[in-house]
Amino acid sequence: MAAGLVISAPASGVGKTTLTLALARAWRNRGLNVQCFKSGPDYIDPAFHAAATGRASVNVDSWAMDRATIAHLVSRGTDADVVLAEGSMGLFDGVATRGVSGTGATADIAEMLGWPVLLVIDPSGQAQTAAAIAAGLRDYRAGVRLAGVVLNRVASPRHEDLVRRALLDVGIAVFGALPRHAEISLPKRHLGLVQAEEQAEIGKLIDEAARFVTEHVDLDAVLRSAAAWSPQPAANGLNVTPPGQRIALARDAAFSFVYPHMLEAWRAAGAEISTFSPLADEGPDPSADVCWLPGGYPELHAGRIAANARFRSGLTAFAETRPVHGECGGYMVLGAALTDADGVRHEMTGLLGLETSFAKRRMHLGYRLAALAAPMPGHHVGARLRGHEFHYSTIVAQPDTPLAVVHDATGAVIAETGSRRGHATGTFFHLIAEDR
Repeated sequence: MAAGLVISAPASGVGKTTLTLALARAWRNRGLNVQCFKSGPDYIDPAFHAAATGRASVNVDSWAMDRATIAHLVSRGTDADVVLAEGSMGLFDGVATRGVSGTGATADIAEMLGWPVLLVIDPSGQAQTAAAIAAGLRDYRAGVRLAGVVLNRVASPRHEDLVRRALLDVGIAVFGALPRHAEISLPKRHLGLVQAEEQAEIGKLIDEAARFVTEHVDLDAVLRSAAAWSPQPAANGLNVTPPGQRIALARDAAFSFVYPHMLEAWRAAGAEISTFSPLADEGPDPSADVCWLPGGYPELHAGRIAANARFRSGLTAFAETRPVHGECGGYMVLGAALTDADGVRHEMTGLLGLETSFAKRRMHLGYRLAALAAPMPGHHVGARLRGHEFHYSTIVAQPDTPLAVVHDATGAVIAETGSRRGHATGTFFHLIAEDR
């Protein structure tokens, strides 16, 4: 029987990921099997979870997924001793309009699974007010239960004492308090944390975080606060059709944003995946029947991608007879050109007419619901696809046939329709699920 716990906070940037990784590694060091999940659409954190636990982590998302899908995904924790779901943003932060099974808030997952919430509170610049915030979160929604609090970045023993007393006065347990500790800060860039596979020292960083948290947090008390959880393995898999039987998947530092549950679902449905590296000037496997370019950071490698002739010619030849699809960064690379942050224009593969620019950055962020106006690999005309868009590029030109009618979470139509030309298709959103 596993112990289930959700790790959340009042806001982003408080230390949820660091605490999740530290707890996971500390318990693993004690010989426990730890399974992590990520609540919400962040596609970077699951790789950090896997580095900490040695087990694959996946996203669970109440806006994009139904309860059966979420149940199937979390059933992988059946053989674990501890199951941790790391939240996104603040505990109750989601979109205004309900999706498939919720608004995308971490609280949806906590209530759905019956797991209590461990709050990470950063009391910088305050003292007793931190207790008021924690009490407000505890009482905001009846179906969400608070396990207790870990304080992060406390300024001094006196500061810690003030906050602890206030929390105890409102009946909230304090499991520990972490002083500021620069050695466990995770490096960031414009789309979030620098990816785990790009950090050679990630294992040492997680070990140091585990040591530090073990020193300052009562791990046994945290574990006792978790909910006993004994799910039955889900009978049904995910409602996902692979884009092909043999899939050539771009995979390197420029093409790395793909949801782990999608790859697992493709394989579970019988598809084979072969990877290639555009940055290493490799083209897709000629024996594959579809090529998929996920998102990532092509803007950081645009000059190299533009110069890699074997990759470009191999992809062009592939697209003459077989489908090629790109998501976000992959979509940009399928386009005609990409202008980087310094204003330098780089020619891309030209399979689509899309031109994008990072010279004038503008954030595009949010859930997307797309009704396909044309087919794309694995999905027919009229399919309703749910995904998430997060990038800073500006569209300079998008001249091809629109791929879909795309709405944001409020129902408003947006300009990022995706494109189709010949065998090439692309979208700015990352696919999470198809409506059943």
